[in-house]
Amino acid sequence: ETNPDKERVAKESAELNESNFDKFSGYGGTLFGGAEQVYDADDAEADRVYEAVDERMESRRKRAREAKLEETMKKFREERPKISDQFADLKRDLKTVSRDEWEGIPDVGDQTLRYKQKKRRERYTPMTDALLDSLRAKADHSSAEAALDAKQQTLGGLDTPMPVTGGFDTSLMAGAQTSGGAGVARARGTVLGLKLDAMSDSVSGQTTVDPKGYLTDLNAIKVNTASEVGDIKKARLLLKSVTSTNPRHAPGWIAAARVEEIAGKTLAARKVIAKGCEACPDAEDVWLEAARLAGGDDAAKGVLAKAVAKLPHSTKLWLEAANLEGRGPLGGTDAATKLARKKAVLRRALELIPNSVKLWRTAVELEDVEDARVLLSRAVECVPQSVDTWLALARLETYENARKVLNQARDAIPTEPAIWLTAAKLEEAHGHGAELVDRIVKKAVASLMHQYQVVIDREAWLKEAEAAEAAAAPLTCAAVVRHAVGIGVDDEDRRKTWLDDAEGCVSRNAFQTARAIYAHALATFPSKKAIWLKACDLEKKHGTPESLRLALDRAVEACPKAEVLWLMAAKEKWLAGDVDGARATLVDAFGANPDSEQVWLAAAKLEKENDELDRARLFLEKARGRAPTERVWLKAALLEREAGDVEAELRLIEEGIAKFPTFAKFYMMAGQARERRGDLVKTARDAYALGTRRCPGNAALWTLAATLEERHSGPTRARSVLENARKANPENAELWLAAIRLERRHGNKKLAENLSAKALQKCPDAGVLRSDDVANATLEARKAKILKALEKCNNSDPHVVVAVANHFADAKNHAKARKWFDRAVALDPDLGDSWAFYFAFERQQGDEPRQRAVLKACVEAEPAHGQLWCSIAKDPVLQQQQLHAASDTTRLWSAVADDPTNEGKYTAKDATTARNLHLASQRVIHDAWWQLGDKVVVEGASSSSLADEEVADREAGARRSRELAFGARSQEDAQEVLRWFAASMAPLPLSFFYEEGTESR
Repeated sequence: ETNPDKERVAKESAELNESNFDKFSGYGGTLFGGAEQVYDADDAEADRVYEAVDERMESRRKRAREAKLEETMKKFREERPKISDQFADLKRDLKTVSRDEWEGIPDVGDQTLRYKQKKRRERYTPMTDALLDSLRAKADHSSAEAALDAKQQTLGGLDTPMPVTGGFDTSLMAGAQTSGGAGVARARGTVLGLKLDAMSDSVSGQTTVDPKGYLTDLNAIKVNTASEVGDIKKARLLLKSVTSTNPRHAPGWIAAARVEEIAGKTLAARKVIAKGCEACPDAEDVWLEAARLAGGDDAAKGVLAKAVAKLPHSTKLWLEAANLEGRGPLGGTDAATKLARKKAVLRRALELIPNSVKLWRTAVELEDVEDARVLLSRAVECVPQSVDTWLALARLETYENARKVLNQARDAIPTEPAIWLTAAKLEEAHGHGAELVDRIVKKAVASLMHQYQVVIDREAWLKEAEAAEAAAAPLTCAAVVRHAVGIGVDDEDRRKTWLDDAEGCVSRNAFQTARAIYAHALATFPSKKAIWLKACDLEKKHGTPESLRLALDRAVEACPKAEVLWLMAAKEKWLAGDVDGARATLVDAFGANPDSEQVWLAAAKLEKENDELDRARLFLEKARGRAPTERVWLKAALLEREAGDVEAELRLIEEGIAKFPTFAKFYMMAGQARERRGDLVKTARDAYALGTRRCPGNAALWTLAATLEERHSGPTRARSVLENARKANPENAELWLAAIRLERRHGNKKLAENLSAKALQKCPDAGVLRSDDVANATLEARKAKILKALEKCNNSDPHVVVAVANHFADAKNHAKARKWFDRAVALDPDLGDSWAFYFAFERQQGDEPRQRAVLKACVEAEPAHGQLWCSIAKDPVLQQQQLHAASDTTRLWSAVADDPTNEGKYTAKDATTARNLHLASQRVIHDAWWQLGDKVVVEGASSSSLADEEVADREAGARRSRELAFGARSQEDAQEVLRWFAASMAPLPLSFFYEEGTESR
């Protein structure tokens, strides 16, 4: 009895034997089972899963792969098109070939292999001059021998009938001796002489050749290179084949003629184009080319005469003939005769082609108003579908006739919007008001859309609105915007789309169109504050003060809860000198927003700027009760600091700290106030210490504490304070900068460099650190540091840009420095340090107009940040000087206004306006600008400070103006006051604040 297991093992061993192994197919058996191993359902399921995975992987990115393949094939076909594609247009043209033309196609000829084989080019080697001379002498000698008989050959030619003397004087070899290189050179000289003689004039022996400029003229002659000559030959051969195989192909003749013209063979070009005119008498382009190559106006006229006889209905030929008649020959008849001939040609053309708009336009342009009206009347009859013709006729007619013409045009072309818009402009020009204009445009849109199913292109209609604005038709512009701006715009996209349209119009200086778009948007969304702000900003920049006032009045009425609109309205009235109007606006704002912090602070600021400190205190006191915020307490303390009342300031600060213990500015002001009051240093130190404990993340507070220690205890304690600050804020760039500058101020340059390197590692993209590193580097190392700084800060940090500008200023490259300064102030207009360095640069390198431009731009930008800026703008001493200067200015102008000899020339409103203008520069009097420029000098900028004599003169002027303020009782005294004021209390004259050409204040 056999064992099945043993048999199975034996069989498997036999199958896995080395003798049963094949290198290609492996073992004869299977490694994973015997013969009983079959393909079951699990194997099928596994195969299906793997196939699904493969199919899924194949389908991924299939669309992108197919698109790429299609693009690749398309690009390949463009570079290497098929032969069938190249001749596709020619195949399409075969349908127009007649039977006679088809029969006239010549046979192809023999195309056997022998004609396709490339013929071997014969080579020619040029022979030398010596070889040519010897061959020439040999030929002459052999011909001479052939001419002699036997006797003469024997005697050598001496036995001749010539006299002996003459025979002996003649050398038989003279020709051979003189036929060398020298003879060739003499021959060339002779040819050149003949050419020059041919160019000579026969009158009095004078020549037309300029001996000095002859070589220059020769250099001016274009000599074609070998490659150009080869190209011309190839083109000539190719075009000859074109014209011979298809003689009625006009572009082939034109191209052949132009090839000859380029080759410098004008006569050949004329012959070719003449053949073209014979072969293609119906092609106007061939005739025009023949006229161009004719060589003179008279010849061209002859060609065009034949052309119009062949093609009497060709507009191009008649226009070219009219232009030739208008030019006329040189030295011909006068301009009136030329114009008459041109008119005659055009009128003859119009008789043959009455429906040509180009001919009518050209003819009308030559006539005066009356004749043009007659021609246009006939033109609209012949060409009723020409819109330009109807509109031109309407412009030349009177108002009543123009209305009739436009009505007729509307009947002839009912789908043309330009006719409707012209009618609207016509009514507006004759003062018929917005109602009629709006009705016309509304009817136009309705008629085009509903009656004639015309698709209104919204963008095209907005361009028509801009064109109406350019044509001084604002009512038409507004009507077009009102009825077309909403076409094709979804409801949810209307606001964004309209705002984008308005901004686009502003960028194209179409301010009236933008104003109309804003008006329509506000009519649709009357309570949207953002649209009102955009509209008011447009009026502020490109409108009039009256339009801005009206816009703001409508804005606050539509959005009474929008505090910013109330503040804008009050500020504009205050800047215009209407203080009472500004107060009334703020009263209305209180009614709409009784608990608004911004409104309360604006009212207090208005009173403070008008030297009404008690009223300002009252407003701030009420604000602390109605809107108790940290900013209200801060403004109240600032008011007391500017007024010089340190005790009241400290009291308000302590109240603020009790209510808002984490507001860092209270601790800063407390330390500064205690230091100004003359308290012990410990009290100010305690205030800063309390602030750093409660507000450890405020870098300005740590910097003030370190400054206090440096001023009273030396750099050691200041260094300790800054180290503690950096431990609490290890990645604060301002603290690192303060430590670097501390070491630099005390001469520790090496330590400052080490700190700068550590700081850049901690804060690699900090612009203040990068700019400081650039400013304190040597000129040789600055370039690399500048590139590194710009790379790390992505070219967008204003501090780095200012450092680059200062580098160019130090390098005396003023143009580049000014460019980088402009870039800095554009990146961040709120950074006052950029404006300060820019102004300091212009003070030294620029002229007065540039200084005024920088100052004006800074006033408009209203910067409020920057270490250097805040150190001057927020100086308590300077702020007190501001208040005193404002008071002195008000009293001075009031004295001038109340002067009996004034005769109403200056009013109290002028005094208020002057005072507001005097304080409008960032709430910092212009003295702050000069001090700021002087401080830039101290910080290392390229600027110059005021001379001591100038400072003394200004101080004396200020005292003199105050002494005369209340004593001005005559015109002379008043003028002297104004002169002293302009020279002392402001660095720029008052005329700077007023428009050029107005009477000086």
